[in-house]
Amino acid sequence: MNSVAVPATDDSQARLDELQGLALRLLKACRAQGADQAEVSCTQERGLSVSVRMGEVETVESTRDRGIAVTVYFGQRKGSASTADLREGSLEATVAQACAIARHTEPDPAAGLADAGLMARPGPDGWPDFDDWHPWPLEPDRAVDLALACEAAGREGDARITNSDGASVSSSASLAVYANSHGFVGAERGTHHSIGCALIAGRGEAMQRDGWYSYALAADDLEPPAAVGRRAAERAVARLQPRPVATGSYPVLFCAEVARSLVGHLLGAVSGGALYRRASFLLDSAGTRLFPAWFSIHEDPFLPRGLRSAAWDDEGVATRASALVDDGVLQRYVLGSYSARRLGLQTTGNAGGVHNLLVAANAGGFDELVRTMGDGIVVTELMGQGVNPVTGDYSRGAAGFRVRGGEIVHPVDGITIAGNLRGMFQAIEAVGSDVDPRSHIRTGSILVGAMTVAGSD
Repeated sequence: MNSVAVPATDDSQARLDELQGLALRLLKACRAQGADQAEVSCTQERGLSVSVRMGEVETVESTRDRGIAVTVYFGQRKGSASTADLREGSLEATVAQACAIARHTEPDPAAGLADAGLMARPGPDGWPDFDDWHPWPLEPDRAVDLALACEAAGREGDARITNSDGASVSSSASLAVYANSHGFVGAERGTHHSIGCALIAGRGEAMQRDGWYSYALAADDLEPPAAVGRRAAERAVARLQPRPVATGSYPVLFCAEVARSLVGHLLGAVSGGALYRRASFLLDSAGTRLFPAWFSIHEDPFLPRGLRSAAWDDEGVATRASALVDDGVLQRYVLGSYSARRLGLQTTGNAGGVHNLLVAANAGGFDELVRTMGDGIVVTELMGQGVNPVTGDYSRGAAGFRVRGGEIVHPVDGITIAGNLRGMFQAIEAVGSDVDPRSHIRTGSILVGAMTVAGSD
């Protein structure tokens, strides 16, 4: 992207201060109603999104959203209420409703704020700066021009592109304040921008669809619109004339943009909610080897321009850099305070989810992994939800490419890949250096040594 101008007048700090003042007022109102503990979340978001198709504008949307959420605790009885109405009467009613709910709720021994001693504290120089505030003064006309340029580059890039599912450009800026009765007040702001395109290649029953998108905190970090369009065209054309694959056992290379789903299944299985409900195939797995000895996943909440960088979690608990998996061994679970109490453990500072996860590479880029695999399947798209979180059984529709002799020879689709996640984790042979930067789960392509592939012959 070309360099973008920063708005001459950025009122975000003033608006953030207003939200902070509002949160503190609501906490005071909760205490006045007799609440033993209380927490308030205030959010505000502004955004612009446009979409085009076949050279014509389809939608232009400007959004301004806000929300206030109040949670109170009377002993171990919890009540919550929310509103988007900032009028005084509505705010008073929201607090009263939360308190009324709490008074009529059964006590829960695990309920309550996170422990006061775990709250995040600013350092000598204040809170860290994650370089995540990059407002884009994007006018609708300019956004439309960028989307049209993206689609045109894709449609003109190859004669085999016959249709389009459209292109889009979006930009948003959000403000958030979290405060609780421990005295913690955290205010943060962030921006997110994207450009995407989806194209159709071929005709009739031989048509194939694929796309590409760029996503970043700063507009300067986005791929140029024309590059996004051309990449979408290349991906769609590459899928033309798929050939059948014989059913059997194959090495499977999950390309980077789908490989993160494997890490997502791990996170779901080691999250507190799944564990205390006994709905995970990884119960009692902390301290056990789940992956090869070289495999590691590190959580870094303090990554500059990280998509999930934060000094505190959704409960105000200080985040920390730590290993999730080290030397193949699961080091810990992913817990907020409630699930931690249910499990007799301490929160890991992950209320609201993980922050930036870094999966360590032990191999080169995508091409090297294809050569290493020799004979197998590259998966570029996954379909369906065929994953059992209780047993770890895995079965999903997939599309991608057949590999022979270390080279991609033809596309494949309509296949099903199957295994069990525990076995798949153990069978990981390599993680590539081709990291997809569009997610807070930063991983390259992942090569699984053997999976069952159901083909069409």
